[in-house]
Amino acid sequence: MLTQSITILILVSIVGCILYGRRLIKTEKVDAVFGNPERAKGGTHWIIVGSSAILLVWLYYSWDIAKGFYPKSANELCQVAKVNESLLGLKYQFPIEEREFKSTSIIKIENKNLSKISNEIQGSQQLNSQQKTILVGFVNKTSQLIPLLTNENLMEMETKIKIKEMTDELRLLSSNFKKKDYPFETPDEKSARQIAVSEQGDWGIIKVQAGTGSIENTIEVPLIAATDRGLKFQAAAEELTIINDKFFKLRNHNPQFKNSIKQLKEDIKAYRKDLSDAEEIASNYAKDIVKIARRIEFASIYPPSALNEMQNAIVEFDNLQKSEQGGLRFVDIFLFPAGTIVSSGTSCSEQGSGRWLPKPSDTLNKFILMSKPSVGYKNIPLLWIDMMDVSKIVGFILPDWIADILPGEYPVHSSDGVVKQNFKGKVLKVVTGDFKLFKIPVPYGHIWDSFLRVFLGLVFGILIGVPLGLFMGLNRFAKGFFDPLIELYRPVPPLAWAPLIISVLGIDNTGKVFLLFMVSLSIMIISARAGASGTQLSKIHAAHSLGASKKQILRYVIFPNSLPEILTGIRVAVGMCWGTLVAAEFLAGTTGIGFVENVAKKYFQYEVIWITIFIMGMLGLLFDVTLRKIIDKTIPWRGKG
Repeated sequence: MLTQSITILILVSIVGCILYGRRLIKTEKVDAVFGNPERAKGGTHWIIVGSSAILLVWLYYSWDIAKGFYPKSANELCQVAKVNESLLGLKYQFPIEEREFKSTSIIKIENKNLSKISNEIQGSQQLNSQQKTILVGFVNKTSQLIPLLTNENLMEMETKIKIKEMTDELRLLSSNFKKKDYPFETPDEKSARQIAVSEQGDWGIIKVQAGTGSIENTIEVPLIAATDRGLKFQAAAEELTIINDKFFKLRNHNPQFKNSIKQLKEDIKAYRKDLSDAEEIASNYAKDIVKIARRIEFASIYPPSALNEMQNAIVEFDNLQKSEQGGLRFVDIFLFPAGTIVSSGTSCSEQGSGRWLPKPSDTLNKFILMSKPSVGYKNIPLLWIDMMDVSKIVGFILPDWIADILPGEYPVHSSDGVVKQNFKGKVLKVVTGDFKLFKIPVPYGHIWDSFLRVFLGLVFGILIGVPLGLFMGLNRFAKGFFDPLIELYRPVPPLAWAPLIISVLGIDNTGKVFLLFMVSLSIMIISARAGASGTQLSKIHAAHSLGASKKQILRYVIFPNSLPEILTGIRVAVGMCWGTLVAAEFLAGTTGIGFVENVAKKYFQYEVIWITIFIMGMLGLLFDVTLRKIIDKTIPWRGKG
């Protein structure tokens, strides 16, 4: 119901915003000339159209619309797929979907192989005339095996009877398949099936393991028929499977063929036994001839008209099952784009875009479960609030050496095993956070860990990179000294540094933050340097003529002129830091968005992968929107000079 409502709301939003936009274009007076940035401001209705269109495409190609409007369609298509799979083996033998009989195709291939090996034997320079005569004789005897299978007069009555029985079974199935009450369930069978259907769950249902709180894999497509139409196809598939197995076990081996191939094998075996080691080529040719004979023996070769009635029965049922699908065929065509439900043995699966593109409804359900502290992902929620003692924060901020520099010694236990604290010991407890105070709410979880790592790496990069970049843009020595160092490591991909940094600094937050600091540092240095060196000389001369000092020129002229470059650099650094963070958490980590995606990739949890992609995009957008607001407030003159 939720998916249906969202789909209708999206369609209404798209149509309404487009109509509103067209009406606005006709009535709105635009004073700004072409090229003026003011013309690009506003347009919230087009943002709604773009966002809604993306969501609609996701709903459609993930098959969530099909799931929302026709929740039983996947189950019914699963039963249809079972029928098609059973029919596929039978139709493969006939010119129904193939161009010719399977028997004809095999005969053409083996005759070509026999002709080829005969020509090779006759043209060989390493065989004597006697060997050629014997081997060509074997080839001719092998060729004579095929007419023994294609001659209808030699076909055994038992084989004809079995083919007729299978044909009658197919026609009886077609006759029963037309009836509404097929497969003629008893009340007890129907009750048992309904219980099984209720236990198997729905299409794409998400479960949480009791006790552990971990998320189970989703049921892709329920297997047991949940509707009357699905039951009809399920029963037909079971009967077709039995007929299919009977047909492929059947061999058209009459006594003449059995005697001929047995004699041929014995003759070739005796011939190869009498050959010496020096006559290996002749032995290999004889071996290849036996292989062809065996392929003919195990192939399903019949007389040309022996299977005509069975072919007609298969075509009749195939046409019937297509018509019995009714509106399901249109649901499959229009609501299951780029694929369908396929069957493989006893299981069914999504084949197409719906397989790798998770449904928004399933993704939302899994996101809610992962956000709960009782479930989470690997027992850690995506984002939650934890009550933390302020002492832990104090211990994190204050360095331990504060206690070390105090005069005196740390307390030592007495002979009775009691430790009496002195002033130095009490200070150590404070700087290490080993005391109780009061608790405050603190965010924690995978999202918070990734956010904090990016934020810290970015802040350290700004604090060091911006002053250094300004210094390099204003000082010849600084530019010459630091430029080679920066340009040496800047082109190296962050992933190349990741193994070294993580090996040296460990897999905890220190290594990841330092890696992000390296990424943002070079970007901020180049941005600040470009801003400082690009300051208009006339502005600096004007400040000098007004008696400004060096600090005042830096504060009121150079730094404001560099702000657009610096803020743009921060926006670039944010994107680079997010990409690098995911790579770092891929390599080593037990928390964070990259860690979640890495684990989900190993277990093919597509919903979780898409959740992490969405979260990273939203967090990146949050950073970017924040920076846009900062840019609008700090440099409102940009683009208006």
